[in-house]
Amino acid sequence: MAKRRKSLPSRSKPTRKAARKTASKTTRRASPKRWSRRVTRESDALDLKRGVFMQTSAKKIAASLKRSAERSSRRKSGAYRSALSMLIFYINRAGRNLPKIQLTRLERAKVELKHQFGRE
Repeated sequence: MAKRRKSLPSRSKPTRKAARKTASKTTRRASPKRWSRRVTRESDALDLKRGVFMQTSAKKIAASLKRSAERSSRRKSGAYRSALSMLIFYINRAGRNLPKIQLTRLERAKVELKHQFGRE
């Protein structure tokens, strides 16, 4: 027969060592999210219109990115490169959480951005 293990009485407070371990783990996980959020919010590349990536049309998304890139005086490269890099950054940041419909719309916005800048 299998032996039964004696259960230990439950503690109401975690030990100091356990509390320290959980605190350090949570701060490590939170820092990458803050980094990408900060880049999106405070980027020197563009001043984006709020909700630009949530628009329903790929043409509208591309036009808004183009407008923001051309008006920006703080970008370090060309307008096309800045607009495209911000679009790609958003797609990569969303990752698997991005719905397929929105992903296809953003991919079409890349192509439309090339057309609007006369790159194709």
